Amino acid sequence: MVDENLEYLAGILEPEQYVKLTDLGQSDMNEFIASAVRLCKPATIFIATDAHEDRAYVREQALARGEEFALATEGHSCHFDGIRDQGRDKENTRYLLPPNVHLGEHINYMLREEGLAEVLEILDGAMAGKEMVVRFYCLGPRDSVFSQLCCQITDSFYVAHSEDLLYRPGYEAFRNAPDRCDHFRFLHSAGRLQNGVCADIDKRRMFIDLEENTVYSANTQYGGNTMGLKKLAMRLGIQKGLREGWLTEHMLIVGVPGRGGRMTYITGAFPSMCGKTSTAMISGQSIVGDDIAYLKKIGGEVRAVNVEAGIFGIIQDVNPDDDAAIYDAVTSPGEIIFSNVLVKDGKPYWLGMGRELPDSGLNFSGEWARGKKDANGKEIDPSHKNARFTIRLAELPNCDPRLEDPEGVPIKAIVFGGRDSDTSVPVEQSFDWVHGVITKGASIESESTAATLGAEGVREFNPMSNLDFLAASLDTYMQKYLEFAAVLARPPAIFAVNYFLKGEEGQYLNSMLDKKVWMLWIEERVNGDVGALRTPTGLIPLYKDLHRLFRSALDTEYSVDQYQEQFTVRVPELLAKMNRIEEIYRQEWGIPEIMFVTLDEQRKRLEQAMAEFGDRVSPLLLSQKLAETS
Repeated sequence: MVDENLEYLAGILEPEQYVKLTDLGQSDMNEFIASAVRLCKPATIFIATDAHEDRAYVREQALARGEEFALATEGHSCHFDGIRDQGRDKENTRYLLPPNVHLGEHINYMLREEGLAEVLEILDGAMAGKEMVVRFYCLGPRDSVFSQLCCQITDSFYVAHSEDLLYRPGYEAFRNAPDRCDHFRFLHSAGRLQNGVCADIDKRRMFIDLEENTVYSANTQYGGNTMGLKKLAMRLGIQKGLREGWLTEHMLIVGVPGRGGRMTYITGAFPSMCGKTSTAMISGQSIVGDDIAYLKKIGGEVRAVNVEAGIFGIIQDVNPDDDAAIYDAVTSPGEIIFSNVLVKDGKPYWLGMGRELPDSGLNFSGEWARGKKDANGKEIDPSHKNARFTIRLAELPNCDPRLEDPEGVPIKAIVFGGRDSDTSVPVEQSFDWVHGVITKGASIESESTAATLGAEGVREFNPMSNLDFLAASLDTYMQKYLEFAAVLARPPAIFAVNYFLKGEEGQYLNSMLDKKVWMLWIEERVNGDVGALRTPTGLIPLYKDLHRLFRSALDTEYSVDQYQEQFTVRVPELLAKMNRIEEIYRQEWGIPEIMFVTLDEQRKRLEQAMAEFGDRVSPLLLSQKLAETS
């Protein structure tokens, strides 16, 4: 049968590029590329294989075309997004749904035909005069039950270069796969550029077509809006996983060392700028991943892989004291892309880096000097709060040797975190899987940050830290989550952590380094090395164990007063939070009844504790009561 799409491309592609496409042997890929060419009308087309020279060409073009510029340290480069293009645009990220399909109030959507018409009109001719880059990748380790093939088409060499650092090459995997193999696909154009940045921000669109597993992105350069394989692919993965009985989660994966040389693997879900990357990079741990994980049940246990092979991390507050491993990596020679930092004399600077920043330099606003203001009269920071670094995980000395394990790593604990200044204790274990899913994961509230566009400091509901990416109704997601590991004899233990608890004077009650102790306690807890104190909301550490761990891990003394202030149960705040959470779920159709039963049981325990102890329930009082009744 004649492939009309391939014949069409034969008249457009250079012979070398045409051979790469015919060698691929994927007829639906020919259709996708041909339709993108007809629509976007590029001047030239580059088909990238897994070859080193093709990847080198992408990096060279990112520099030659001014999408990046070289920094003083070998291998380092910098990219600037437009001043209004500095974070994920939630408002203009929409699912395209057919009529009569409604996935819930959290879903930002358009009717599919209407959305396709709009975005295709925006993309019409968007690559005129530009070079189209066609990339092939694999999410998860290659040749694995976790593998998910992807194709990204873009006119941004910065995007292509970034994805080369973040993802595993997939051209050969496509070439060896059956024709019309399952895959995700992405079409992106930065659109019309002025001074190297997107000019038509009012036409910024990120539309997700769930029916065709295709994402369209236009008039944006910021990585979270344009790197299709990141949070955009995550949405496609969530839908596929729920359909097939596994999970796509906004989670880090780390190996935490324990007694006798053992390594315990833990996943953790945190909203952006809530400590996820720094948790993944805690000294002494090994990192499998910092952002997105696939979780599957294999051999009677939960196993997980890192969807990615690199880090697109927030660089603010990365400094030699709090994040030594990352700081060493980003200040050493190697292939790294910085974005939206301050540059002075070829060196990058960012907020919280542990040294004084220059009073002038070059940043995302152009030539910058202290006191410079934006169009709204607001003073412009030297480096954006959402400035990023992009690096391969393999470049890090603490990269876990099982990063590419096709069977994944066994997960013994799942941790949920958020930015909470006044309610939750620093670390707490749930009573069981169902209690953990409902009261720890499904009940996350987090104070908003600069990682998304909009106001900061607003308390946001964010179940599993996944709400922004949830391509399903909440009732479906919760039911599938509850079912996922409940059938296992020993499902992963579930914990909640909170690094941002403040005292009455508004000061943080813990340092950034204390998270190491919480992770070590979790590791010991799931391996049966330590006991715990039962509270109305979960199981917290015993003082003696924290005292030992602070001394051994951080060489600091941890006082009884600190323990009491940090682990006191704040009953009114917890009851208020539970009421907010229940009200949200009551507004959703079809939420499993166990959700409300579990919340009500916890409410009653809190009310009983308040009647007995008052608004503030000290862990010392709970310990004393336990001793008196034992």
